[in-house]
Amino acid sequence: MTIRKIMLLGDVGVGKTSIANRLVFNRFGGDYKATVGSDIYQYEVIPSPIEEPFLFNVWDTDGNFGEALFRSVYIRGSNAALIVGDVKRRRSLDTMIELARTFETELPGRYLCCVLNKIDLLDEGEEPNVPDALVTSGLPYKLTSAASGANIVDVFQEAAAAIVRRGQ
Repeated sequence: MTIRKIMLLGDVGVGKTSIANRLVFNRFGGDYKATVGSDIYQYEVIPSPIEEPFLFNVWDTDGNFGEALFRSVYIRGSNAALIVGDVKRRRSLDTMIELARTFETELPGRYLCCVLNKIDLLDEGEEPNVPDALVTSGLPYKLTSAASGANIVDVFQEAAAAIVRRGQ
């Protein structure tokens, strides 16, 4: 089976590990344990339109890496990245945008999507505060919740379809 590498990038505490756990194990744990270095998960995906299934190696990275990650071996061979921010922490969203721009520069032509996670923490009727810089950048983005599972599978399906379209 073909394997594709997708990175989960973003600040500490934005929910990268929770996204991976929701995707792979369909579970969410409220306890927080920071990732040190990286953890790798596997997830079988069938790209749309129906193609041959492949495995995503989902690299859940340490949020302390920041842009230094782009000078490490972790990023090599990446087919795509989901760059995660916490919808309730503006600083994490600014970091998300910076990481997305760096990813585009360092790995041109690879799929990326900005993931505004933790929408379950928004008050009823509260709209997410999507940064203007994200809207005007043209970068794709998706609202998710690892706690509820909202859009988690969708964001990986979209990444898989983009990888197939790009012939990666």
